[in-house]
Amino acid sequence: MSDYIIEVENLVKRFGGLVAVDDISFKVKVGEIFGFLGPNGAGKTTTINILCTLLRPTSGRALINGFDAVRQQSQVRQSIGLVFQDPSLDERLSGLQNLRFHAMVYNMPASVREQRIEQFLQMMQLWDKRHNEVRTYSGGMKRRLELARGLLHHPKVLFLDEPTLGLDPQTRHRIWEYILKLRQQEDTTIFLTTHDMDEANKANRIAIIDYGKIIAMDSPEKLKKMVGKDIISVKTDDDKRAAKEIELRYQIEVRHDSSGLTFEIADGEQFLPDFIKEFSHKILSVNLRCSSLDDVFLKLTGREIREEEVRDTLKAMVRQHGRRMRR
Repeated sequence: MSDYIIEVENLVKRFGGLVAVDDISFKVKVGEIFGFLGPNGAGKTTTINILCTLLRPTSGRALINGFDAVRQQSQVRQSIGLVFQDPSLDERLSGLQNLRFHAMVYNMPASVREQRIEQFLQMMQLWDKRHNEVRTYSGGMKRRLELARGLLHHPKVLFLDEPTLGLDPQTRHRIWEYILKLRQQEDTTIFLTTHDMDEANKANRIAIIDYGKIIAMDSPEKLKKMVGKDIISVKTDDDKRAAKEIELRYQIEVRHDSSGLTFEIADGEQFLPDFIKEFSHKILSVNLRCSSLDDVFLKLTGREIREEEVRDTLKAMVRQHGRRMRR
């Protein structure tokens, strides 16, 4: 038996002239929480769709639970659960009916089916609402029901595509409590895509992906050590002149944008009091924090995670490709 539940080799996906996934390779260990971190449109969802047999790769190979995602699609689908980024429940059915339909699709025996449905609805605190139509559920309740459905047939791998997107902080926290509890109880490997830094920190390992390429891969702690220093952000009465003073006095690089100045320094807590006392410009605001995954992305790419523009381009290319295929 292999130690790896997912093995990806030289995976490529093109939509016309757009390379959405650009020759990526990685492996995921059994029982691991593996995260894909990157901006919308970076190739995260496209990769998941290939691994889940919803898209065919242009080239390369992907094995899930030892099965080829192109040649052994039925076996792959039996091995995985998937919680989509966009809602996929039938809102005209009750929560109970949604889960029963899913169980029948996966040919679960009736005795096992009813037992597991009750188990997950109880765990997700949805048992009292099981006969209610899903359209009456809140956003958090729907997300919990989707998690229950994804795990109902006891998959080897659960794919979570932006699992808490659009949820309030309290509901996001509860969802993650359920995910971590289910992972422990079900011994399921979790494959997570996100552009949320706090969410990415929950992974054992992270692959940072941008423009379809994996640009770094390691544990969150080791990735943050790539930055290694504390981050100081300061706003002054003259940021341009202040940046020159900091660079000359401390021999460090200063980033200057509309929000002010940012620079990295070792032992920031010890540095900051003397800096404030000795600095010649008027300081309007100052902030000290430890390095984050956002800082890692900024260091690797020279920019912060962008939200919408690439995703919109990708969607347009996919729609265009789909029209060509239908002709």
